[in-house]
Amino acid sequence: MFQTIVALVLISIVFLYPFFPVMAVENGESGKVLAYLPFEDDPSSFDIRYTHSVHKTPVQESYYIAQSGEIVQYELAYETFGVGMPSDAGEGERFVQDEDGYKIKDMNRQFPFIDLRTGKVIADHILLVQGKEIELSTFIKPGSWVHLESASISLWQWMKGVNVLEQ
Repeated sequence: MFQTIVALVLISIVFLYPFFPVMAVENGESGKVLAYLPFEDDPSSFDIRYTHSVHKTPVQESYYIAQSGEIVQYELAYETFGVGMPSDAGEGERFVQDEDGYKIKDMNRQFPFIDLRTGKVIADHILLVQGKEIELSTFIKPGSWVHLESASISLWQWMKGVNVLEQ
């Protein structure tokens, strides 16, 4: 009897303890996890690419997950100045112009999470993770509120969840 209880406790720990680092993609209104992105690299990094709604040119934001679990923006790339786009770098950052447009490098902007509203018509938000492009519109309705957060999930959650890198 004791061995059975110990075995059940160990199995429960293996299946229920959250030890897989992921980026959870949640519906911002309901909090329901829509998908997750497992991270294999250290530091774990990802980009968000979209078309700016006003000047209709591509924008790419680059992030990594810090040891603390915070999301850190380290670069912003865009083709043209316009509403909502910076014209210079902040303190400690570098503003670079090259053949592709403009970049702000050496950013260190930390966020506990990222909330965004996916574009209905123009934006076409795409997550770039481990060499794959994941269109947010493939698993959430355009115009929806999306909440991105670094998390750890259990083996059970891993088995029943949607790993968008495997689709």
